[in-house]
Amino acid sequence: MDKFTTLTGIAAPMPLINIDTDMIIPKQFLKTIKRSGLGVNLFDEMRYDDDGKEIPDFVLNKDAYREAEILVAGENFGCGSSREHAPWAIKDFGIRCVIAPSFADIFYNNCFKNGILPIALPQEQVDALMKDAEKGANARMTIDLDAQTVTTSDGESFSFEVDAFKKRCLMEGLDDIGLTMEKAGSIDRFETQAEQARPWV
Repeated sequence: MDKFTTLTGIAAPMPLINIDTDMIIPKQFLKTIKRSGLGVNLFDEMRYDDDGKEIPDFVLNKDAYREAEILVAGENFGCGSSREHAPWAIKDFGIRCVIAPSFADIFYNNCFKNGILPIALPQEQVDALMKDAEKGANARMTIDLDAQTVTTSDGESFSFEVDAFKKRCLMEGLDDIGLTMEKAGSIDRFETQAEQARPWV
């Protein structure tokens, strides 16, 4: 998993509440178990018309936001079913950070396991970040995970809270497999001892 330390990038404004996982990645794209290739279908039903053509008014179809790495959204982001494909699609598009007043719990935790930083901030601070994001490609926000700050293009800074363990995992690029492999020595010793104690198994 890619490490997350600091990020300076374009932020896309999406002032919608209750963006659920089916909006993020519709059910017809859940057949794959690969984490790559889903970015093209991120927000598919809002992004494309029935003929598969881009809807010009959708934020990620606008030239200013095609390279967005940060998403600023409304409350209860990631609600609905617990599909892990939702953070996969977000990450595959190129978004590394989602900022909202609140998140659905399962989606929130899935983000950390897939290299995405979800930041929950009070509504008035999200409103300020939304306004900054609306400036387009010339307005770049900076996320500093170590300092736990979000800084607007104008230099206004907001602090956010994050669980210390989840923070370490992101900064060191550790997903569940990576965390397990940190214990590889202990696992090997246990297996050796178990084989010696029960060679018939």
